[in-house]
Amino acid sequence: MTAPTALRVAGKRAFVTGAAGGLGAATGRMLARHGASVFLTDVDETAVRVVADDINHEHGRQVAWSVAQDVRDEERWKTLLAEAASAMGGLSVLVNNAGVGSLGTTEQIELTEWRRVMAVNVESILLGCKYALPYLRANQPASIINISSLAAFKVDPDYTAYNTSKAAVAMLSKSVAIDCARQKIDVRCNSVHPAFIRTGIVAPFFAALGEEEATRKLVRGIPLRRLGEPDDVAYAVLYLASDESRYVTAAEMLVDGGACAV
Repeated sequence: MTAPTALRVAGKRAFVTGAAGGLGAATGRMLARHGASVFLTDVDETAVRVVADDINHEHGRQVAWSVAQDVRDEERWKTLLAEAASAMGGLSVLVNNAGVGSLGTTEQIELTEWRRVMAVNVESILLGCKYALPYLRANQPASIINISSLAAFKVDPDYTAYNTSKAAVAMLSKSVAIDCARQKIDVRCNSVHPAFIRTGIVAPFFAALGEEEATRKLVRGIPLRRLGEPDDVAYAVLYLASDESRYVTAAEMLVDGGACAV
């Protein structure tokens, strides 16, 4: 793919978690195609390296780096943010994309599973924001984009921990945004809330029901009657990472085909 003429995030330096596939990989590619350097992390070191290598091959030079990261590890956050800032010459965008799903009602879910979901989906975002802020403050204007979910607003009682964690991401994002505004620093923070996107998360549904039947069931609550594509979310992240959104903070960006409206 040829790089676009309008490089909407030229000179930006982005740290993206959960970037081995799906939304994270699409985000890394999108940001790089629009002029950013990207530092990609994931628990799957091999897969995230492939994504970074593909990006570098596409651009004919190094614009992407990759490392292994368990986002629950506080010390690893400190180490990798320092490495990213050193490799890219600073840090101006943080995309907290890593997350896990979980199935279980209030009575079914085990406390260990609840804590796992909260650690990956919520605590990791706190750690990312906390330790990235000094770098972002030094590279204003800067932006934090936290990937949440439509599940923050549309509740399914079979996904108690997941619903709760994604709602927490929305409020945490607002807290970070208002704290930065109060400090009078040009660091914005917003959350993005996708509905079902055509990534690995829907693969089990396709395997169990077949793609046609699974898609029919997944989109029945979505007015546009289709699954989203990874780039639908990546374009939202691109906007929030760019200076086009300088007056957007503490916002919840829905990328849901209208699902939250019905």
